[in-house]
Amino acid sequence: MVTTRNCQRSARIATVFAAMGAALVLAAAPALAEDTVDITGATPSTVAVSYNCDAAAGVKTIQAMAGEPTAERPAALGSQHNPTCDGTRHVATIPLTGATGEAPLQSGAVMQLRVALVDQNDIVVSGQAKVLTLTD
Repeated sequence: MVTTRNCQRSARIATVFAAMGAALVLAAAPALAEDTVDITGATPSTVAVSYNCDAAAGVKTIQAMAGEPTAERPAALGSQHNPTCDGTRHVATIPLTGATGEAPLQSGAVMQLRVALVDQNDIVVSGQAKVLTLTD
């Protein structure tokens, strides 16, 4: 009789700890969200991105640059200030402005695009580079 009660008590305690552990993992999931940015498309004047960042990451801007894959400097630059960083996925369209002395970007051109989530100290929190064909 004593052995049965001890087994039941151990099973209840194990169940309680398992439930508490599961609750902690589920509650911590948004806090563990990874800061990411993904280039989803580009035109000669904009770059479309999907991004996710947590407020604790300190992201202040999304910065973009575009240029020929073998170029030594970008042909166009752009940024969006104060993106929404709440741990959920968002989309943004970043306007591009031609760099000084560079020819305007053309639809159909193959370009290397670089996009980054950047903090107040100009440190990249997360970034991505892709080679895409610019569309209209």
